Amino acid sequence: MATTRLMPLHTGKGRTVGQAISAIIDYTENPQKTDGGRLITSWQCDSRIADAEFLFTKNQYIQKTGRVRGEDDVIAYHLRQSFVPGEITPEDANRLGCELAKRFTKGNHAYIVCTHIDKAHIHNHVIWNSTALSQTRKFRNFWGSSRAVRRLNDTICIENGYSISPFSSRPATYFRTVFSLSCTAFPMVR
Repeated sequence: MATTRLMPLHTGKGRTVGQAISAIIDYTENPQKTDGGRLITSWQCDSRIADAEFLFTKNQYIQKTGRVRGEDDVIAYHLRQSFVPGEITPEDANRLGCELAKRFTKGNHAYIVCTHIDKAHIHNHVIWNSTALSQTRKFRNFWGSSRAVRRLNDTICIENGYSISPFSSRPATYFRTVFSLSCTAFPMVR
C-alpha cells in the first residue's frame, strides 16, 4: 500500500535557483538514508550532478524560448511515495518509484529517485526537472494532478502485486491511520 504527495518546488526567499535545487537534491541523496547511495536512480541526468544539469536545462529553456518567470516559478517537482512497513523491499520500492516517475512525466523530464530506508516505512523521493528535456516546454501542475499521481501509483502497485490504499480519495486520513496504528486490516471508506 503506497501513498503519494506531489509538491512543487520554488526558489524561496534569499536563495537562487541553483541553491534551491541543490538543497532538495542533497537532502534526498543523503547516503545515510539511501544505503550509501545504492538506492539512487536517475533518468536522463547524472545523479551526482543533477542540480547542475537541471539548472543548465533551465538556462537553455530561457535562451530558446525567451520566457523568464519570476520568483514564483516552479523549478522542480518533489513527489513523495511512502509504503507500508514490511510490504516492499527497498529495491522494489526504487523500481516502482522509477516507473511512476517515467510514466507520469511520459519520459519527457529528467528525474532522480532516492529510496529512503531510515524510517519504519520505506519511502521514495522523486525529484523531476520542471523543464522538459526538449528545453522548449515546462511541466505544469494541472488541476487534479495529485489525484492523477495517486491513481497512477495505485495502478502500478496493482500491476506489481502490491496492495492499494482503501482511502485513496482521502490521503490525509489514510496517512494518519497507517502510520499511527498497526498495519492490519482497514475498513473501506466511501
